[in-house]
Formats: sequence, C-alpha cells, structure tokens
Amino acid sequence: MHDTEQPSATKTNIPFGDALRIWWKIGLLSFGGPAGQIALMHRLIVEEKKWLSEARFLHALNYCMLLPGPEAQQLATYVGWLLHGVKGGLVAGLLFILPGAAMILGLSWAYVLLGDVGAVEGLLFGLKAAVLAIVAQAMLRLSQKALKHAVAVALAIAGFLALFVFSLPFPLVVIGAGVVGWFLARFWDTQAPAAADIDVVVRPGTKRAAVIAATLWLGTLVALILLFGDESVWTQVALFFSKLAVVTFGGAYAVLAYVAQQAVENYGWLQPGEMLDGLGLAETTPGPLILIAQFVGFLAGLREATGMHPLLGATLAALLTTWVTFLPCFVWIFAGAPYVEKLRGQPRLSAALGAITAAVVGVIANLALWFALNYLFADQVTFTGHGMHVLLPDVRSFDPYAMVLTAAALFFMLGRKMGLFPLLGIMSVAGVAVQYFYL
Repeated sequence: MHDTEQPSATKTNIPFGDALRIWWKIGLLSFGGPAGQIALMHRLIVEEKKWLSEARFLHALNYCMLLPGPEAQQLATYVGWLLHGVKGGLVAGLLFILPGAAMILGLSWAYVLLGDVGAVEGLLFGLKAAVLAIVAQAMLRLSQKALKHAVAVALAIAGFLALFVFSLPFPLVVIGAGVVGWFLARFWDTQAPAAADIDVVVRPGTKRAAVIAATLWLGTLVALILLFGDESVWTQVALFFSKLAVVTFGGAYAVLAYVAQQAVENYGWLQPGEMLDGLGLAETTPGPLILIAQFVGFLAGLREATGMHPLLGATLAALLTTWVTFLPCFVWIFAGAPYVEKLRGQPRLSAALGAITAAVVGVIANLALWFALNYLFADQVTFTGHGMHVLLPDVRSFDPYAMVLTAAALFFMLGRKMGLFPLLGIMSVAGVAVQYFYL
C-alpha cells in the first residue's frame, strides 16, 4: 500500500503505554467469539484510535484467516507487531489470552470442587442449552457467507458426512477441501492486489522471534518425550494439542468436534457431558474459544497424572495445554507477517480458504448434532458397518427438560436476536430452576 493510505501503523509515534492499555482492554472484553473480538479490535484500533487504516486492518485479517489457530488472537499479535514490532506482537498476543486463561483455570477448579452442588449442576444444565443455540447461530451465519454456489454446498455436505457418518480425521477433511478449492479456484471470487499496492513491512528481530518461539514449542515436545516417554499424560497432552494448533483451520467451532471426539472417545480424559460443560465455561469468559482446550487438559491431568496431588497435576496439565496450543500462533505470525502481501497476491490460496470455509459449515453441523445428541439423550448407541461409524440416540433416554431449554435458547437467540450475555444469564437461571423444582 502507499504510505498515504496508512495512518501511524508504520510509524513509531504511538506510545507503547497507550497500546498496552488498549491490549489490556481488548483482552478483558473479548467476549462473543472471533466475530465479536475482531469487531472490538476494529472499533478500538481503526475507528477510535485510528492507528491503522481500514485497508491495513483487513490486510492483516486476510492473512490470519489463512492460518491454523484462533484468527482473532493472531490478528491481535499481527497488529501489535505492526505497531511496535516483536515487543508489540508478544504483548498483544499474550494479553489477548491471559485474562481468559486465568478465568478458565479458576472455573476448572470450581467445576471439580463444586461440580456436585445442585446450583452448579443446574447452571451448567442451562448453559448447555445456550451453547447449542450459539453453535446453531454460528453455523447459520457462516453458511450464509460461505455457501454461495453448488460446489460450496457440496463441500459442506461432504464435510458433515465425512465426520458424522465415516468418522474421518478432521485434518483430512480440511486438507481435502483446501485441495478442491485450489483446483477449482474459478468458483471463488478472488482478486489479487495490484503490485503497486503492496508494501512489505519488516520489523527488526522478527525472524529471530519466530525461531525462538518454534524452538520453545518443539523443545517442549522433545523434552517431555525424553523425560517421560510417549505414553505419559504429559507427552500425550503436549502432542495432541500441538497437533491441534497445526490443523485448526476454520476457527474454534470447526475443531471442537475433533477435540471432543479425541478427548472423549480416544483418550478417555473426560465424558461427553463434561465437554459440553467446558464449552459452556469457555463461552462465559473472554479470549479465544479454543481455551476450552485448557479445560480438557485440566481434567486429563486430574485423572491421569501420577505421583502428585490430583489438582496440582490438573493445573500443570492445563498450563502445558495453553503453552503448546498458543506458542505456534506466534510462530505463524512472526514467520509470515513480513511477507503477507505475497500470500494475498495468490488467488488460489484465497480459493483454498474459501473451500475450507465451506467444508467447515458441515463440520460445525457435525458439532451441533454431536452436542445435541449428548445433551438431549442420556444414552447413545453407535452403528458400525460398511465403513460407517454413526452415533445414534437411545430414544428411551430422551430428556424433555433439556429439549424445552434448547427450544427456548434457540427462540431467544435466533428469533429475538438476544445478545450472548443475556442469553447465558437467562439460561443459567432457567437451568438452576429446573434443577431445583423438576429434577
């Protein structure tokens, strides 16, 4: 871009203390998932402070959408890097994570210590209904933007069937959709920027920061394998969530089904209902929704760590989960941010992203159905055969109270356009009322 299109994003006259206060504010108020978080950053950084132009902000967002991991946290890191180099990127990225991570850790302790209290059980029962409505809304919104032609609809259906019917690995679904988009780029409306509008920004020490972050991340994995072997809970947690950080294209909702499937069915770290509880807790805290991974790690450490107090093992596993989940985000930004314009100049990459987004609609549909089956029915059965592995409800275990709460949550969110916090509050109270008066 020409310098005339950019405000002070490439200058050094923005006091670091001012930026620090803004990043604290964003970190504490970043509720509502990536859409709300990106909107908050846009309002504060572009509209109020005018530290970035609209074009530069969208420039950064387009790159972050191409990356695995939480796009809003990566956008904060990218913008912080633009404003104050590596120091700014680290501060912005960390402050986007830390408030939510601290709250999730505290709520995880409360969940374990107080989870059998009637009020807490009722609150979580109501939160699950709100979560189903939130996921349904995310699926509808994304489908309106992503499913604009027959190829996109076909990819969404294929993504759903691949996961729900055939239990194919999530990374395979993402890679397959990306390959389809690459070769069918003409179906996606992608425009490469003119060469004259490209301005590569470089900040001193960026490559070194990328190398250090990658070394810390990979070094953690190697050290755990050497110290504890590949069968210990520490190594399994680190390897699983490191893999998650590499393949989580399409946002947090898209990968939750994969997390749930592996953590519940493969590793046995937690039960389906506990996964729903964790998502409900994550929805009530700021920061990336993928912080639910910390809750999963907490329960894994609680049940699998040996030789120490269970709560100490749980806390260490939760911190390890957060460490290996978010370190790669800094690697991607510091390694690629100086060359983001080159990536944006390739229409096939944008087409691959469009195809992945279409497939993610089907992935979210799988997530919504998986959660619904585990919330509305106490028991499920699995049909296997002919390459299929399908989860089906036991109709005798249907919970009418869960159905009523889910219908109410859908009405408030989709019919009345209720905001996230009022919905969570109303459904929490309703869940407590059901717990005390009907269950």
